[in-house]
Order: sequence, then structure tokens, then C-alpha cells
Amino acid sequence: MAKTWAGARLRRLREERKLSQAALARTLGISPSYLNQMEHDTRPLTVPVLMRLTEAFGVDPGFFSERDTTRLVADLRESLADEVTGGRVSPADLADLASRLPAAAEVLLDLTRRNQALTEQVGRLAGDDRDGTLAGVDAARTPHEEVREFFYRRQNYLHELDVAAEELATRVGVRRRDVRNALSTHLADRHGVRVLHDENEQLHRYDAESRVLHLSPRLKPGQQKFRMATQLGLLEFGEEFSRHASEDAEEGSPGWSLIRIGVANYFAAAVVLPYGAFHRAAEEMRYDIEQLSDYFAIGYETVCHRLSTLQRPRARGVPFSFIRVDRAGNMSKRQSATGFHFSRTGGTCPLWNVYEAFAAPDRVNVQVAEMPDGQRYLWTARTVTRYRGGWGEPGKTFAIGLGCELRHAHRLIYSKGLDLEDRDAAMPIGMGCTVCERLGCPQRAVPPLGRRLEIDEHRTTFIPYPVAR
Repeated sequence: MAKTWAGARLRRLREERKLSQAALARTLGISPSYLNQMEHDTRPLTVPVLMRLTEAFGVDPGFFSERDTTRLVADLRESLADEVTGGRVSPADLADLASRLPAAAEVLLDLTRRNQALTEQVGRLAGDDRDGTLAGVDAARTPHEEVREFFYRRQNYLHELDVAAEELATRVGVRRRDVRNALSTHLADRHGVRVLHDENEQLHRYDAESRVLHLSPRLKPGQQKFRMATQLGLLEFGEEFSRHASEDAEEGSPGWSLIRIGVANYFAAAVVLPYGAFHRAAEEMRYDIEQLSDYFAIGYETVCHRLSTLQRPRARGVPFSFIRVDRAGNMSKRQSATGFHFSRTGGTCPLWNVYEAFAAPDRVNVQVAEMPDGQRYLWTARTVTRYRGGWGEPGKTFAIGLGCELRHAHRLIYSKGLDLEDRDAAMPIGMGCTVCERLGCPQRAVPPLGRRLEIDEHRTTFIPYPVAR
């Protein structure tokens, strides 16, 4: 078994609980000097101590895992590309920082992004972007990026709200094939809210004054359930949603409002697909997304999104990353219970199977992919299409990707027939061409960030952007 060095996390846990080393040592049944050595990484965290920590403080063993630093290291390498290329900081230094002092690494990352954002703003004001150094840089944290970070920091799982949603579903009488009637009845009896299905420009609209929830007939039955559950959550747990949003954003800001909506949508999915019943069905069906969609009469995308949230202590599902992209590579949703990471600057990897999904609509595409650090994942991807209705009206088509680390792949129906031990069969992908470390990739779309190109008019190479050694 690999040794676990988690001194920074152990010290952080102790400080958060306002315990002295002596007090924590007594709780764990070890000497203060032994605890001090573990906190300073001169001794590893042993299994017996880990089990006592889990029992005493209710933390999951994954809290002390090094795997959750993957994305943080990738973000640091992306933001500090020039320093890494120039030799001022090594990749090993960044990995060590992320592992031992994750809070300090987050602060450094935030400061770096702010500096990049200010540099970009100053350059635009001065009209000094002629050399293209600022083009394509998305350093500033947008409100939507704040939402993604909010859920990422919580491993895409909100325990208190998830449990509350499950209890509400039981109280309301939500049944697998009778969700809409149960929600509609509860909205009317408890809150005096009528649900009307009428044609309007909005897919849904709630009129607080008349207490009417208007739903467009263009919404599918599963979408109607989701909208009713969202409105019910806002009526009964609105203050809780606001409290969660205020943990990461200033009240009234665009980021705060979007986080609150995101939390309300999370709650709605947990009402329509209660944790216990959904988790059991997912395990029994080996995470067959289409079968789960039929069983619960809910959309493919909603099922994938809910699967990415199954991280309840002592009843965990497979930790998934959930992605939604369009044909142009724009990523409109990105939530993860894992360390999987794609670049914030530029597009994603063209070798990723989410793009192959567009070539075979409505069919699940399966891929074993390997990241530059050697970590391998099993990815499924399928398209979903939405139409406003009516001949000639444009619709919306997305590819929905759901992936997990390969060590969990045997639990998925999609691993059937695959040789999971064959490393040569894995597709080598990266975090996006701008920051990808695979310098020899023939599919690269842009030069690698922070690397000098080798330009020679007397020769050409299969690699589109050869870099100088």
C-alpha cells in the first residue's frame, strides 16, 4: 500500500476544529510528538490513524488523498507557464505546493489570475494588443467560472441539501412514475401555486404575485418535473440557497445569483432523483445511462448530471466528471467529482471522444483516454438535441460527456469487452492545445503556451508546431 503524506491536510483539519496538537493526539490515541511528525511529513499517515480520524470527525478518507491535487497542479502550470518554461519554477515544485499547501496554492492561483486580468484590461485600454500576447486569454474569473469553482471545491456534492431534498421527496410522495402529479399537488396545497401549461416565449416563468408557475408545452415531461422541483426548492429552501451562495460570492453580484440558481438546480435534481433510490438503481444497472433515463423517465443529460453528484459518505457512487460541449468546442457545463481538468484558455482536446459523438448522433461513444500525467479515464459521450418546435426553427445540439478514472471502470456497463490493462489502447489526450504537454501531437491546433517555435523555411514536419529544444 502506498504511503500517505498528508501533513498539511491533517494540520488544516486540526486548526479548523480549533484543537491543539495535544488534544488531537489524545483523541487519536497517539503521542503529540508522533502527531507533530505526521503534520510535518516526516512520518506518513497510517491506516489506523486514518480510520480514527474518519470515525472521530466524520471526514472521508479521500480528504487526505493526493489525487484531488491533479486539477490544482494543472491550473498552476497553466497560470505560471512562463515561469515553468523559464526554469524559475519546476513542475515538481508546483506539485509539492499543491499537495502540501493547497490553500496557499489557491491564493497564488487567484492572485496570478487577477494580475493577468488586470494586464489584459490595461492592454485593451491602451490599445496595446498588437502583438497578440493577450489574445485568447481568459484570465478573469467570469460569474459562470465562479459557479464551476463553487461546485468543484465541494466535489460536486452538497450533503445537507441533498439529504433535505431526499426527505422532501419522501414527504411530498414523489414516486418514480408519478413525480409531476406529486409536485403539482404539493405546490398547490402547501404554497397555493398553480401550474399552468401555456404557450409563451419563456420555457418557464414564475409569477410571484399571482402564484402561478407557467410551463411551456415545449418542455418535455422530465423538464417539467425539474422546473417544478426547482420552484419548490426556491419556495421552501431559498434562504439555504442564499447562504450557500454567500460562502463564495458577494450577495447581489452576478456570481452570487448564478451560484444560487446552480444550487437550486442541484436541489431539484436531488428531489426528482432521490439519492438512495437513484444510487441503488445506478449500481444495479451498472451505470447504464440510457437505461436509467428510461427507468426514471428523465432526460439523458439530467441523469448524467445526477450521476456526477453521487458522493454521499458511506454510500458513494462512481466519481464522475460531467461535460457539455457544442460542435464548436464551447464548453457550457463542466462539473466534476474528480481531479479531471481541461484548460481555461483556448479549446479542449480534439482527440477527445465528445467530438466524435456528433458524427453518430444518439449513440453512446466509449473511449479510454490517457492524460499526459499517465492518469487514464473511461469516457462516454452522446449527443442530445433540443428543438423549439416548428418546421425550420433552429435547435440546440450538445455532446454530453461522462468520465471516471479507469480504476472505477469495471463498475460500468461501458467497460464490457474492453481490455482495461492495455495502455497502448488508450487515446492520448491533453488539457487543451494551448497548455498541452504533448509537443509531438499532430492534431495540435495552436502553439504550446510559453514555448519558442522552431521555424525553418527549408523543411516541414508532420507536427504542425515544432518547438525549439
